[in-house]
Order: sequence, then C-alpha cells, then structure tokens
Amino acid sequence: MTPPNRPRGRGRRVEPSPVASLADAAGVVLIQPDSARDRDFQDQVRDLAPDVMMVVSYGEILNQDFLDLAPALNIHGSLLPRHRGASPIQTAILQGDAETGVTIQRIVLALDAGDILHEKRTAIGDAETSGELFERLENLGVEAALEALEMLESGTANFDPQDESVATHCHKITKPMGIVDWSRPSAELDCHVRGMNPWPSAQTSIEDGRGLKIHKARPLAGDDLTQALASEVAQNGPGTVIEADKRFLVTTGDGVMELEEVQLAGKRAMGAADLLRGLSLAVGSTLGLGV
Repeated sequence: MTPPNRPRGRGRRVEPSPVASLADAAGVVLIQPDSARDRDFQDQVRDLAPDVMMVVSYGEILNQDFLDLAPALNIHGSLLPRHRGASPIQTAILQGDAETGVTIQRIVLALDAGDILHEKRTAIGDAETSGELFERLENLGVEAALEALEMLESGTANFDPQDESVATHCHKITKPMGIVDWSRPSAELDCHVRGMNPWPSAQTSIEDGRGLKIHKARPLAGDDLTQALASEVAQNGPGTVIEADKRFLVTTGDGVMELEEVQLAGKRAMGAADLLRGLSLAVGSTLGLGV
C-alpha cells in the first residue's frame, strides 16, 4: 500500500513511485488510496485479514480505525525515545550524537510514542553526513524489520514501554535552518554542515551578497590550528575570511573552519581551492552579511 502516483520532475509527468514500480515488478497486489483514513481502503485492508502491518515513511497520521485493523509497526530512524518526530537522522548529527540506530515500535496515536519491539544500533562517523547516514539506516531498518517480524512469528516478541522522562523531539527541517551562524563553536558548525547535507545545505554568503552553500568543512584543531591562526581568531570576529588562496579558512566563535567543498549561487559544487582560483575573495571580508 502506497500513496497515489504523483507528478514528478520538471515536466510534472505522473509517474509511479519506487514502491509502486517494485510492487508491479514483483507481482504484488498494490493499493493506492488517497488517504489511509478512507473507509473503502480500510475495508480492503480488513478483507485481507493481515496478521501485522509494517509502516515505513508513509507521510500521514494514521487514525485509530486504521490501527484497529491489525497490529501496526513502524520503522523509526533513531533510538527511541530520543528524537521522536520528523527529522531524527539529521537531528542526531546536528546534536553531535555518537550513536544512533533504528527502532521498530508499535504505532499509537501519540507521535512515535508506542512500545518498542526491537532496535539496532550503529555509531555515527566523525565526518558522516545526514545523506550518508540515511543510506546506512535504510539498510539497517530492513534488517531490523525482518528480525522483528521473525520475533512475532516465533512468539518471542516482547514490547517495552518507552521511558517518557528521557524523550526528546525533533521537527521538520526547513530551508532557513541551513543558515550558518559563525559565532557558534567550530564543533557545532561541523555538526551543522554535516547535518544539513544534502538538504537544505549549510548556507552563508560572500561579501557581495551572493549565496554560498557549504557541503563539506572541518574544524581546525591541534597541530592544524597554529599560533598564527589562533592570533587571527583573536583579532577578527566570527565569519571572517583569514585565508583565501589554497585554503578557505573562516573564523568561528572559538576557532577556525576550513571550507572544503562549496557551491556559489548559480554554480556547481566544487572544491574550495577550485572556487578560489576563479573568485576574488578578500582576506578580512566577512561571510554571512547577505543572508
């Protein structure tokens, strides 16, 4: 079961979704209701007499009539009760979590608050982006879902209530959330750049007002943060360009970030050194004034 086919791409042609295409190729019966609340759709599901329903990224709040049809499980991209809500993968990186995972939980009317059947954990890489983590959690979610169904079939399933005292919530990612605040510490900006990749991207602007997306960056620390660079930080406010030749270095609230892959408005993404070869960017100029 998946939503109806929608217009896609620049031509806005109605095309089947990946789920619909896969079902067709596999010869699986496909139902595409306008809404899971539709009575005719719910009657179709009831006639199928399902043992269990598995919901993945359906994009609609399910009502109690639907949930009463059969036990309904959901794959959630965090270790519940941490990061309930719409952006658990991005939020785990934005908040600097060392670990995340997927949770198989019972669906209830309260958002992501149902009892937990199963979870699988994984460490977050130091340089991992939201897009990269999403791909890994997709595969981990498949493993977790199959294991959960096997638990139900074998009679070994055990549902544990979530601890409400440690629950956290996250919201839908919006484009303005990508704007870089250079006064933040370098470690937080590192998480911000990775968490906003691939969308909406960390965003700032150069001194002439043109937008600049930052796809990859790293905080300088240890031997990379020389005494000379530390002196530059002390003398300049956050967001100041202190090197714009072979390296693209910008001051932060507590140090220096090296921008490694960037994208000037109207241009393709490229290495920072490649951008600087064709862009006259003054040392001492400030990023972000045009955002």
